[in-house]
Amino acid sequence: MEFLQQNISWVMLAVFSGGMLLWPMLRGPGGISVTEATTLINREDGVVLDVREANEWSTGHIPNARHIALGQLAGRLSELDKFKGKPVVVCCASGNRSSSACGALRRAGFERVYNLAGGIGAWSEAGLPVTTKS
Repeated sequence: MEFLQQNISWVMLAVFSGGMLLWPMLRGPGGISVTEATTLINREDGVVLDVREANEWSTGHIPNARHIALGQLAGRLSELDKFKGKPVVVCCASGNRSSSACGALRRAGFERVYNLAGGIGAWSEAGLPVTTKS
């Protein structure tokens, strides 16, 4: 106990450092890469959910993706119920909105939900196909 009192600043620094190391694990995964996403889509019949706004969607999206804007997701979750047993790859422009959508899907009982790190931008940069067809 005397050691702790004499070295309180070092103890606090150690606790803070440990907390910072644990934070990413507690926060959850940051997202999957484009390569991991294509593996889920091709090998496990994964579903792509694009949560961007309609004007963003119309400029180009992942082929065969389903479109539900993040603001509409809560009211349209029933449309996705048939995919609860499949991997769901969620994307947006950069990965921020899709992270929120992943949380909503997990709360709704979807177990295999993945955020596409870097969003549609990362997909396009990887040279993967983008379409404007609905």
